[in-house]
Amino acid sequence: MADSVDHRGARWQRLLAQVLLIFFSLIFIMPFVWLVTSSVKPDAQIFRSPPEWIPLLPVTHVVAGEECPVYEGPDGSRVALIERLPGEDAVLAASLSGDTSPFTLSQDIFGAYEPVREFGLRWSNYPEGLAFINFGQQLTNTLIICLSTALGAIISCSLVAYGLARVPWRGRNALFYVILGTMMIPPQVTMVPLFVVFAKLGMVNTYWPLILPSFLAPGFYVFLLRQFFLGIPQDLTDAARLEGCGEFGIYWRIALPLSKPALATVALFSFLGAWNDYLGPLIYLSDEAKYTLSLGIASFSSQYGSFPGMLMAVSTVMTVPIIVLFFFTQRTFIQGITLTGIKG
Repeated sequence: MADSVDHRGARWQRLLAQVLLIFFSLIFIMPFVWLVTSSVKPDAQIFRSPPEWIPLLPVTHVVAGEECPVYEGPDGSRVALIERLPGEDAVLAASLSGDTSPFTLSQDIFGAYEPVREFGLRWSNYPEGLAFINFGQQLTNTLIICLSTALGAIISCSLVAYGLARVPWRGRNALFYVILGTMMIPPQVTMVPLFVVFAKLGMVNTYWPLILPSFLAPGFYVFLLRQFFLGIPQDLTDAARLEGCGEFGIYWRIALPLSKPALATVALFSFLGAWNDYLGPLIYLSDEAKYTLSLGIASFSSQYGSFPGMLMAVSTVMTVPIIVLFFFTQRTFIQGITLTGIKG
């Protein structure tokens, strides 16, 4: 009897946990759903109150070879608005039932008519928005920075982390604490000194200030890889040394192949950081031909903010690849995060 009660209680606990997870998942996914749906809406619908989640396009009807918006009256009758008569408080319209010849409606009567809208997707926001920001060039610039940053983080951090975790030498723990201490310094503190350094080196308006820091072993990635290397059995490295393998050989032939999940985590983190970085390109890049996607979208927003549909479309194009990348790498990512805590 007690086992049945415990089983029933455990089932209700799982059900409650699943309901809570679904609830909070919906809350977190709502902004992304709004972004995607807004990218295929007409501009006038995006800021309607109350918000409309389903994209609706205005219905049109061809009159005398021209597309005219369709309006519906209180009685259900529909007319196509041809033009608003200048200097008169009236409009020229055509009925969509019975006699279709144009006729005049007073503004007082037409004021009771509402525009007719039906479900539809405004796909033109995408090509128009991408043409505005020169998407191809900015995507190339962003990928150059992201891939170089990921490569730099993998090379430099794995070397430093291996030296701190597997090579015995005096003061390595103290140096590791210093590296952890650099993570506590706000980036705003070093922003101006770094800019002065890169300006003296003549690297402003180039990609080097955005790429070089990743080759200097960022502290967070060193911490992740060090924790992973500490979990590698000592017997493996001892056997390699007995076979005459040096430290670099152990690092290259044993440590790196075993640390693929952790390296993938570092690569993913550094890639995402560079992809979403806005402040760095804003500070160092002044030539529009070198703009990244984040900087291009910000520039587009400031210059063409009156086109929210195109802005949402461009933002969706920038967001979706990262989400797809995460879903394809989430197993490796979670495994890398988990295994870095095996031994500390």
